[in-house]
Amino acid sequence: MQRITIAIDDDLAAKLDAYMQLSGAVSRSEAIRDLVRRGLSARPIEPEDAHCFGVVSCTIDQSVRSLAARVPQGRLERHDQTVSVLSIPLDHTTSIDVAVMRGQVGDISAYAEALFLERGVMHGTLSLIPVAEDTSGHTHKPGGSPRHTHLRVKSGF
Repeated sequence: MQRITIAIDDDLAAKLDAYMQLSGAVSRSEAIRDLVRRGLSARPIEPEDAHCFGVVSCTIDQSVRSLAARVPQGRLERHDQTVSVLSIPLDHTTSIDVAVMRGQVGDISAYAEALFLERGVMHGTLSLIPVAEDTSGHTHKPGGSPRHTHLRVKSGF
């Protein structure tokens, strides 16, 4: 067994202690192991190269040093994957950010996980929507519109 050290804020520590009481865990270590196992097993494994849209949402503490500049810069560096971004101010320092990204599961997941690990980012969620390009092209009007294809949402990866 490995020993690790983590730092968590007071509110999260209080929630961990409440979870210990409810679950019957005898130590914080036991409770954290249980939560990590549950979190890892709840996360489905998708093929890294599958095409998807990803909805990345989180809260961002804009007062954390240079975070307000790093987050948009990270999306600019992925301009070919960024479809749309919405930022909603909640108070004087915190916003909810929602980004719709397009690409391969591995790329979108890596972006989201790196973002969620940033100090000042909380409540991170990634929702992946599997898509495939329809291979049968069509036109909408005879002779009036160019032949094209559409993305189709798939029921699963």
